[in-house]
Amino acid sequence: MEIIVVNETNSEEIMSYVDDFERIAERACKILHKESAYSMSVIFVTPQKIHEINRDYRKIDRATDVISFAMQDDKSNIYIEEEEEELGDIFINVQAIKDQAEQYGHSPRREACFLFCHGLLHLFGYDHMNIDDEKIMFGLQDEILDEVVPRSI
Repeated sequence: MEIIVVNETNSEEIMSYVDDFERIAERACKILHKESAYSMSVIFVTPQKIHEINRDYRKIDRATDVISFAMQDDKSNIYIEEEEEELGDIFINVQAIKDQAEQYGHSPRREACFLFCHGLLHLFGYDHMNIDDEKIMFGLQDEILDEVVPRSI
């Protein structure tokens, strides 16, 4: 899987998580039986930027930790044959990585990987709008993450 990373912040530490993201993506594809070649973008943003995105696209006027925009949600009839299937974009709030790691008692690395995995599962079509879907999605998150980035990290 090709992961294009854009860092719109001044945090250099977050770039050290990209290798983990690649391993998470490989593990997710294996568990989900996804055999196509995929590409996606991960954009690290400030709380202000993710607030703006959340407000403009989701009509929720507050910052959040992660937002995914799946290409499969595009209902247009445009089809471009490519070697890799474009999954979409994941926007990750770098401040949420730090804040939530502290809140949940684990490392920023584990939190960044959790947010990436959560966003990736959304790109693959998983959601948590009801209790049954939540159990499935969160179960997959645990299965993927616990092998790649154990909770103790």
